[in-house]
Amino acid sequence: MGTRRQSRERALQVLFQWDIHGKAGEWLEDFWTQHPASPEVRSFAERIIDGVMAHRDELDALIGKYAINWKVSRMPVVDRNILRAAVCELLFLPDVPAKVTVNEAIELAKRFADDEAKSFVNGILDKILKEDPRLHDKRAEMTVETAGVKREA
Repeated sequence: MGTRRQSRERALQVLFQWDIHGKAGEWLEDFWTQHPASPEVRSFAERIIDGVMAHRDELDALIGKYAINWKVSRMPVVDRNILRAAVCELLFLPDVPAKVTVNEAIELAKRFADDEAKSFVNGILDKILKEDPRLHDKRAEMTVETAGVKREA
């Protein structure tokens, strides 16, 4: 398993616990003790975790805008945290290609959520990616890749 995939899994696990506990505390250091990770894995996971924690209201508002007939607070905890992490990557981690972010979010949904989650996650991320003006560069990057011209990320 790749370093960034491990990072995303660890980030999802931390965000899940944070969503339940409501704040970071002793459980966070206990988590890293019980789930040791290389410095690279932990560093990227913490970029995602910190981004989601810092921008949660903004992320939830954006997710809620595109999650027709769903309130973010009523979504399954795993689904909403996969979405939060992915939207955080899309908006705040410019070095990560959008295609990678979306594919990894779908993989997390396949692994940690129910059978319908992958379609749900894909649909919302696709709408956000297509419509949010801040993602113009990432949309353009995907268009270039789709045309058969790969750009180094």
